[in-house]
Amino acid sequence: MTATAVSVRGLTKRFGSQVAVDDVSFDVPEGRVVGFLGPNGAGKSTTLRSIVGLTAPNSGTSTIYGTPFHDLQDPANTVGSIVDGVGFHPGRRAIDELRISASAAGLPASRCHEVLELVGLGAAGSKRVGKYSLGMKQRLGLAAAMLGDPKVLLLDEPANGLDPEGIQWVRAFLRHLADEGRAILVSSHLLNEVARLVDDVLVINQGRIIAHGALDELTDGAGNAAVKVASQDDAALSAELERRGASVAEEGDGLRVEGVAAQEVGAAALAAGVVLLELRSFAPELEDVFLELTSGGGIA
Repeated sequence: MTATAVSVRGLTKRFGSQVAVDDVSFDVPEGRVVGFLGPNGAGKSTTLRSIVGLTAPNSGTSTIYGTPFHDLQDPANTVGSIVDGVGFHPGRRAIDELRISASAAGLPASRCHEVLELVGLGAAGSKRVGKYSLGMKQRLGLAAAMLGDPKVLLLDEPANGLDPEGIQWVRAFLRHLADEGRAILVSSHLLNEVARLVDDVLVINQGRIIAHGALDELTDGAGNAAVKVASQDDAALSAELERRGASVAEEGDGLRVEGVAAQEVGAAALAAGVVLLELRSFAPELEDVFLELTSGGGIA
């Protein structure tokens, strides 16, 4: 049975009269990448900060393997995080930034070279961070998060600033870490990339979790799944489909059909004596589901 690495229960945080996080509960299991999605200001960063003890909630709990972050015996070897972006001194060399973090965590200096190689910065370790591109800084942030070889990763926009090749690398890197049994919670606004990476999705809006489940369950269960069909007589096919209660609209060189499955479309074509040229189902993408769930926006 898969163990739960991160557990959040009833987490609530207010800033004055504004409720940033409202009774949030979820789990992050080992071996899974969980995408944490929501509009700007929805409560993602506040939740992540609460998990690693940077923000004190008004109520509720967050634990890592059953223990609050502040009570972990060896936090660096348990949790690695990128929260509030990556911040490094521009005048320091990358290797020195990592050495400072490693020393503070009681980790060997040799680990700094290992994580630089791990994230593809082995040849740039002696370069000053101020000369790094945004994408290189993101990689350095991942290196810092991996210093303790943690079991849990909490990452806020880890692909921000990366080019397509860099995004592909992050996707493969995190997938490899999850396959090793680590638990990964990653927030991102790059929905198409998230869809290629995550196993599960958390959607937060106005401080509340509004959807939580496996990615394929969310997309397969969305209400706007459709069938694309083209035939030798679209007018006759459309009339038969509408008679069966389907919603039909012209799309490109064929029809978009909603409200019935592809099998029913085939049956309608047979009944109408129409030869089909194309018939395929397609489910909504994560971006479609996200926009449907969060319509109305989050906290400004």
